[in-house]
This record gives sequence, structure tokens and C-alpha cells, in this order.
Amino acid sequence: MTAGPPDPRLILPAEILRPTWGARLRRYFLTGLVIAAPLAITASVTWWFVNFVDGLVKPLIPNSYLPDSYLPYPIPGFGLVIALIGLTLLGFLTANLVGRSLIRAGEAILDRMPVVRSLYKGVKQVFETIFSQSGTSFRKVGMVQFPQPGMWSIVFIAQEAAPEIAERLPNGQEPGDEQIGVFLPCTPNPTTGFFFYLPRREVVELSISVEDGAKLIMSAGLIQPGENGKPKLEGKPPLSA
Repeated sequence: MTAGPPDPRLILPAEILRPTWGARLRRYFLTGLVIAAPLAITASVTWWFVNFVDGLVKPLIPNSYLPDSYLPYPIPGFGLVIALIGLTLLGFLTANLVGRSLIRAGEAILDRMPVVRSLYKGVKQVFETIFSQSGTSFRKVGMVQFPQPGMWSIVFIAQEAAPEIAERLPNGQEPGDEQIGVFLPCTPNPTTGFFFYLPRREVVELSISVEDGAKLIMSAGLIQPGENGKPKLEGKPPLSA
């Protein structure tokens, strides 16, 4: 049997299929919101950070060196520029022998303070781990079966377990049985989550960056890594391979 011509009563006129003015205005509004909201939020956060640094640095600078004293209006970002220059000079001075000697002398004084000692060492270790160029903490993204087998979650791969911890964990003799730490962030706030150890062979490494992994978690899977919206979550063999 051949299909006959469509029933004219089932064909809607073009006027009905054409979007109404209300639908067009709603689409235009949503398009403008998608464009303007990220710009406004980025500008607000940047402006807050600049003012925050200015509020910390400007009180430490004499008024005679502040351009606000000679101009009828304040200059935002002057304190931020001074802070960047100061941190760069501090890093340059501590790179030589004299600077390292001063740093060791200052740390020796802090080691004698009970409360300040623990706080300083903890904060210093965190910053050294985050900004270290030679470390491997949170520079890889992987997947583990969580919360139950068959369900895969995105994790950030940390370092292997320290000897004090590894000797307490069940390690097998086969390659890949050594324990490795992973951080499983929560959606949509990746700064909170769970940190645990598991065998290296149970972690599947992904060929995506940490930034792409964070976007994937914060958007609850709506923003996929890759160009033109094409996902490229190409799972590699386990780390032990």
C-alpha cells in the first residue's frame, strides 16, 4: 500500500507555527541573560578582590606615596599592583643565600611558639602543595566506582599514600595494588567532598584537565569537556597499565 496525501485538516497554517511575540521576547531575554550574567558576576568578583587587596595594602603605604592624595578621585587597583610587586621582590630576595638564611631564622622563631607553630606549618604545607610545580597533587582527573559498583564518579587524583599510612593499608603484591589518594568533590561545590585511599588499579585516568573536571562537576554534567560541545571523556586504561 502506498501512503496517500496528508489530510488537509491535519496541516497547520504557517501563522500558527510562527513563534509569537511573547516567545520571541522570552528567547531574547534569556539570550541576553546568558551573555550578561557571566560578565556581571566576573566583574563583581574582580572588583571585590581589587578593593579587598587595596584595603589591606593601602593602609601600610604612607599618604605621601598614594596617588589618592594628589588626585580628586581614588585609583582602584593601586594596592593590588604594590602587592604584586612586593610579592615578586620577596620571592627574588628569598632565592639567594641571604634571603634563605633570614627565612630559616624567622621559622626558627616561629617554631618556639606553640599555637603559631602548628598554624604556620599547616598553612605553609598547603600552599607548597598547591603551588608546587614539581608535585602531582590534583593534576589528573580520574573515575572510581562510587557510591556502589557500576556507578562512576569523577575524582581528582592525589599522591600515593605515605609510608606511615601505606603500612596500615592492605597492599597486595601485584602491580596496581598500592594505595593512592583521591578526592571526590561534590556537586555543585567542588571544594567539598570526600578523600579516601583505594588501590591504584581501581582508578581510571581521564585525558581531561583539572579545570574541565571542575566544570563538569559544577555544572552537574551539563558542560562537557571538549570543543563544540563534543565530549572527549576518553577513559584510559587503569593507572597500573
